[in-house]
This record gives sequence, structure tokens and C-alpha cells, in this order.
Amino acid sequence: MRTLVILTLLAVLVMAATCYESHESMESHEYLNPFLNRRRANDFIQSDTRLRAIAQERIRERHKAPQEHQRELCEDYYPCEMYAFRHGYAAAYKHYFGRRRTK
Repeated sequence: MRTLVILTLLAVLVMAATCYESHESMESHEYLNPFLNRRRANDFIQSDTRLRAIAQERIRERHKAPQEHQRELCEDYYPCEMYAFRHGYAAAYKHYFGRRRTK
């Protein structure tokens, strides 16, 4: 009988120690109302200048300079790339792709 009482007290102590709600968990407003108001939903997110810079870089990638576009075309075609190593990309592009005319 004595061991049963000791085991019961031990079980109650373990349960009290593990199931205790501390004051820190009650400090959060999310405990009472986990959902945010629509107006306050974006208050904690600040606009970042890095994100704006990344977006601008993506826009610049879409609108490349003609020379950059020509260089990429020449890099994709191996003979043009080899010619470019000797004479430059402008001359290589003109040599391999300059004579193309679409009617």
C-alpha cells in the first residue's frame, strides 16, 4: 500500500512538472486570439530594399543589351565561340550570324 501511495505521488509530481503552463506562454496574444486582423497582418513585414533590388535585376535580365544577346548566341555555338577567342565576340557574331537576313 505504501508503494502505491509513493507511486501515485510521484506520478502527480511528474504530471504537474510536464503539464505546467508557464507565464511566458500566456504573454503571447496568440494564446487568446491566434488570428490577426487584416489591417495588422502586414505591419510586421517591412519592405526590404534587397527585395526591390532583386526585382530590378530580374527586369534587367529580361531586357538585355543587343551586344549581350549576341554574345550569348555566339557562346552557344561552338565554332563561333572559338572564333571569338581569337577575334572577339563582335567579329565572331558578324562572321557567323551577320549574313543572315530574313525576308
